[in-house]
Amino acid sequence: MHILFIGYGKTSRRVAKQLFEQGHQISTLSQSPKTDSFATHLIQDVHDLDLTTVAPIDWVYVLLSPKQSSIDGYQRTYLDSVQPIVAALKQHPVKRIVVVSSTRVYGQNAGESVNDETPIQPNDVQGEILYQMEQAYLAAYPEKCTIIRPSGIYGASVERLQKMALSTTRYPNLHWSNRIHIEDLSRFLSQMIHVEHPEKSYICSNNQPQLLHEVLQWFQQQMGLPLLKVESEQVTGKKLYATRMQKMRFELKHPDCYQDYLELMQPHSS
Repeated sequence: MHILFIGYGKTSRRVAKQLFEQGHQISTLSQSPKTDSFATHLIQDVHDLDLTTVAPIDWVYVLLSPKQSSIDGYQRTYLDSVQPIVAALKQHPVKRIVVVSSTRVYGQNAGESVNDETPIQPNDVQGEILYQMEQAYLAAYPEKCTIIRPSGIYGASVERLQKMALSTTRYPNLHWSNRIHIEDLSRFLSQMIHVEHPEKSYICSNNQPQLLHEVLQWFQQQMGLPLLKVESEQVTGKKLYATRMQKMRFELKHPDCYQDYLELMQPHSS
């Protein structure tokens, strides 16, 4: 199959490489030059897309991310790009389009458990924009669209968490957080090629919700720092469970984030 990646970052690159190794033809589309020899790289703006000279496209992955997480950044990157992408793909024999969204569409924020059957109720403008993007793709490709909603993607670096551990002596509350390793997410995305009757959407998470202050305390222990104090028992965030991913019997290679964090803290890790 000829597979097009719209947006080509760390996750896309991993998926593209896996699919190339399975024998597929890979094209990518981004705004900056790319060098991977296993793909043909197109440099275009998604808002002004022209795919008329591209060989027939069978399968599409959309993995866009805004330069800024502002409302304008989300609107331009996620929602304003839908119509130009759909229009540019009209002449191609697309069998399926896989769109990466986010679990931000779930607005629950008091420690609730959320799974693939939970009704969507965004609680901020960015979450609403993501949901509108999902609806727009599902309307354009009612039988051919799959939405993927990853939780917090980790696995490239622990620098941000180490900085937080260094600078945090007090944490305001009990905040539930969720994560998925970038390698597990990439494997799940590449596996979609082999799913005969995919669901309309999938949460991608490791089913191990963590209280964020406990994660930071773990880092503080590893770094020999004093442990932060929690200021209140108020609960925020949500506990995510990837029930459809489990139903597919997809096996995580990274079920334990602390083991991964330890490896990433080793000097040889990049």
